[in-house]
Amino acid sequence: MQQIFKNCLLIVSGVLTGVVITWQLTATAQQSASLPLEELRLLSTVFGSIKREYVEPIDDKKLLTDAVKGMVGSLDPHSAFLDTKEFSDMQEQTQGKFAGLGIEISSEDGLVKVMNPIEDTPAAKAGLQAGDLITRLDDKPVRGMTLDQAVRKMRGEPGTKITLMILRKSEDRSFPVTLTRAEIKVQSVKAKIFDDNTLWVRITSFQERTVPDLARRLTDAYQKNPAIKGVVLDLRNNGGGILQGAVGVSAAFLPPGVEIVSTKGQSTNSKQIFKAEPDNYRLSESNDALANLPAVFKKIPLVVLTNAYSASASEIVSGALQDYKRATIMGKTTFGKGSVQTVRQITADTALKITTAYYYTPNGKSIQAYGIKPDIAVDQNADGDPFDVLVTREIDSENHLKNKQKAEDQLMSEREKRRMAELQALEEKNAKMTPEDRAKEKAKKLPEFGSEDDFMLSQARAFLTGREVIKSKSKLE
Repeated sequence: MQQIFKNCLLIVSGVLTGVVITWQLTATAQQSASLPLEELRLLSTVFGSIKREYVEPIDDKKLLTDAVKGMVGSLDPHSAFLDTKEFSDMQEQTQGKFAGLGIEISSEDGLVKVMNPIEDTPAAKAGLQAGDLITRLDDKPVRGMTLDQAVRKMRGEPGTKITLMILRKSEDRSFPVTLTRAEIKVQSVKAKIFDDNTLWVRITSFQERTVPDLARRLTDAYQKNPAIKGVVLDLRNNGGGILQGAVGVSAAFLPPGVEIVSTKGQSTNSKQIFKAEPDNYRLSESNDALANLPAVFKKIPLVVLTNAYSASASEIVSGALQDYKRATIMGKTTFGKGSVQTVRQITADTALKITTAYYYTPNGKSIQAYGIKPDIAVDQNADGDPFDVLVTREIDSENHLKNKQKAEDQLMSEREKRRMAELQALEEKNAKMTPEDRAKEKAKKLPEFGSEDDFMLSQARAFLTGREVIKSKSKLE
């Protein structure tokens, strides 16, 4: 027993020493941290018991990696230890290219929901539509998988095949689709000029190329139509990304040198101020991507569209533009992720993604758990969004970080009261519906972002052109 204890303690000490060395190289504030010997003995005892008594043999590396993952994952919803596969996936996402099918997804009723097939990808070429539900991946049912597990299953080597079972509610049928994986290059910035001279610019995520791509899109649009009356910056369903991307996007519309966001945490390195300056947003490119941006975009009327899935970097942009009264925020209250994650490389192919700071808007406001409230609340659908009552945000996560500026008890109490009232109204409405009404409700699908049927976008365009805006019917807003 003593020899087993000694061997286990050596293994655990070796792992922790490696982590401490890495921390010393990247975060000197941790140099004084001492190892809790009693807790390490407990970990060693549990490790030894599992090795001796578990029903089947467990690999040492897997056991210790899972222990580290559990330790980091218990901190908050956004900290994580990234193993080889996860670290590689994260690098691909920030670079904007990966091997897969080319669909933006979410979850619905335990299934994978197609939000948007990306243009010129295997998914789009096969005819997948927004609103399609994926029920099986090859021979595996999707129900019971996490969204991350489903994503991993759909990704793979270019040229390999996967069969999806699709449930298309609008046609009341299920059918299989076999797709061949390909390298997907995601364009994080899309743009379109409408007949009323409004420019729609959608940012799907904040990547390394987002700032130069935005500058190119804005410049091209202005050269095609110098009579642009206003810009709609669409950040709906944008879950965030690289902090510098958010600073650069904000800088495109704000005066040079103004503060965009500040961060504060325990370590000295976490206390920073990011301004609308090239050194604060420039990444892989050597030149300032915004240097030749037409000056009109510093003054032109601007609307930012948000919803409950606009998070993190999206909230940095929304908060900065709102604080300086540079833009009108329209849509729904954002997710409420007001924390910064730093990636520390631990080994050649693993990393620690850890929450290192809260971020604050230029006015010094923390939006953690609260989100950015829109200046004008607008629904996604013309007849309202009754199912918004079921949407969860950061504040609904059990181990979310608390807002240091505001007590959440009152907000949670008011939120629960409104939620109960909305649910009761929804139940009463459902009770009065005929079978035909229910069939129509089921057949509804969210219009494609940027289309003529996009109700929230139509209200932003109405605002920019001086027409009446139809405000949200939801009590939650």
